[in-house]
Order: sequence, then structure tokens, then C-alpha cells
Amino acid sequence: MKVLKELPLSIGMTLRLLAIPSGWLKNKRGEEAPVIISLTSIPSRLKTLHLVIRSLLYQDVSPKKIVLWLHQDLEATLPGSLRKLICERFEIRYSALTCSHRKLIHSLEAFPDDTIITCDDDLMYRRNWLSLLYQEHLQHPENVIGNHTVHINHDDDGKPMPFKTWREPRDGITNPRALTPIGAWGVLYPPNSLSDQVQDVELFMELAPRADDLWFKAMALLKGTISIQASKLPKEPIPIGGTQKEALKKENLGFDKNTVQWQALEDRYHLSKIILKGEI
Repeated sequence: MKVLKELPLSIGMTLRLLAIPSGWLKNKRGEEAPVIISLTSIPSRLKTLHLVIRSLLYQDVSPKKIVLWLHQDLEATLPGSLRKLICERFEIRYSALTCSHRKLIHSLEAFPDDTIITCDDDLMYRRNWLSLLYQEHLQHPENVIGNHTVHINHDDDGKPMPFKTWREPRDGITNPRALTPIGAWGVLYPPNSLSDQVQDVELFMELAPRADDLWFKAMALLKGTISIQASKLPKEPIPIGGTQKEALKKENLGFDKNTVQWQALEDRYHLSKIILKGEI
């Protein structure tokens, strides 16, 4: 039912974005936010990915750069709709990794002194999406900021509860260390906000191979970085029709894989002790 409700919005946004000449988007001038937007994608979404990039190029405040990380085997199969958007502000780089973690880890290495915002490859973002998130960053420059967050809950023994219970604080009281950004709506990472272990491919493929958001949350906790919920939100990003079939979120929620992967991170790093400092 939700898909049917979103369809007119999706069609309308698609038509508006396609009506904008690509040359204008590539040469758009105006106010700039000194941030890197970083994302990745999969082969089944390449044909519609240009709509995501168009929505990012069309922001009311332009980013310093948009970097799309794709698997190296896709270089020869880029659709023209995506290739023609490549410009000084938007570039495509390639990786040997096949996991979703590449949306952030490569940009952390390539742009170590920059603020990085991650987003998804199946959503069209509202024009004020970047400006609102960046304004929040100016007010909270040391924090990881999510447009959408969940709250890690623990039972009476201090053990993490299943991921499906993380929507609201269990006792109604928010623990700042428990807030966990979820990537689809956009997450902002200041420079040096994550542990150096974030780049350890062997480790995250062992502990959280299908849960990049949980891996990044663990790395923020290890670094001592607090994550916060953005106070001013744009309207929800608009899904691109036909792109939700391979959603990682559905797989992880459906089989409770997020719970399994968070427990693996807990067993390795004892994250509950960090989150519940003085509370148990």
C-alpha cells in the first residue's frame, strides 16, 4: 500500500529532475557546503542511479564533491545517463570490495580532513536535504548526525535486545551513546570521528558483513564520538520506483541479521559497557 502512495511522488520527482538539463546541473553555481557526499550502488540500480545523482547536484546548497564508489567490474557498463553527469563536482571511483561499507570507508581514506555525508542509491533527496544537515553540523561539529536514528536498548542484565526493539528508548529516557544513525536518510561524519579500525576489511567482513551502519556505529563508540538525531528534517526522500527489491534493510530485518551482527560486535568490543557507562 505504501508503494502505491509513493508512486505519484516518485513519478513527479523523476519528471522534474529529468527536465533539468544535465549541463546546467554540472555547471551549477552558488553557495557551497564544504562536505563530501559519498555513496555506493549495485548493478541492478545503475539504470536509475542518475536520478539520485541529479537530486544531489540539484541541492539548494552544493557539496564540495559527490563521490560514487562502484565495484571495479562495473566500469565498462556505466549507462550513458550516469556517465553524462560526471563533472568536477561528481566523480566515480572504483573498488575491489563488493560490500556496502565502501560507501564510506574509501572516502574516509581519500578525504581524511573533510566532513563526509553518506546517502543511499535508491532515493531522490529533497532540495534542502544537504543544507539542513550541514546547518546541524555547524551547531554540533563533533557529533555524527543522522536524519533517522534508532536507540540501542538493553535488558535488565545490560545485554543488547533484538534490533526490532530499537525504535524508541526502552524506558522512555534517551541515552545519547545509544542513538544509532540509519543510513538511508543521510548520515554526517565529521573528520576523525571513527576508530582507525573502521578500515579493517577482514574484521568488518567477519563481524558485520551486511550491516555497515552498525559497523560505523561501533567505530564511533570506540572513538568516543556521540551520535545525535538531527533536529530539523527535510521531507522524506522519495523512493525510485522498482529499486526496493534488493534492499539490504529488508533482508536484515526479515531474518533478524542486524541482531546477530550487533551481537558479534558486542562480543568483540563489549560495546554495552561503553553505552551503559555507570548505568548497570
